[in-house]
Amino acid sequence: QVQLLQSGGGSVQAGGSLRLSCSAGRFVFSSNYVGWFRQAPGEAREGVATIDTAGSTIYADSVKGRFTISKDNAKNTLYLQMNSLKPEDSAMYYCAASRGLLTRVANKLNFLNYEDWGQGTQVAVSS
Repeated sequence: QVQLLQSGGGSVQAGGSLRLSCSAGRFVFSSNYVGWFRQAPGEAREGVATIDTAGSTIYADSVKGRFTISKDNAKNTLYLQMNSLKPEDSAMYYCAASRGLLTRVANKLNFLNYEDWGQGTQVAVSS
């Protein structure tokens, strides 16, 4: 199993920013397809952003232009920079890694494609 440890999150006002971090063992983020997901109470888990081994990214329409996914392979860390936050961004956020490269998967933001998960961190955005 791949162990993922998250940090960051918190409470901010609408329009503010937060950065989430996710750390793992050596080579995890350089060798695996990884992403960020979120789930609000009573809602289905949804994909936010993914990044592949070459650095190619995919974003949910709801966060395009506001969120940025990135990784530092040398530091074994994955990031999600969240700007211009909205109340509807409030959720529990999770990082996750897939054991496949998802090259033929139609919806790479589908959480069912990911096997290893961080513990989650809460993001609350007030209006």
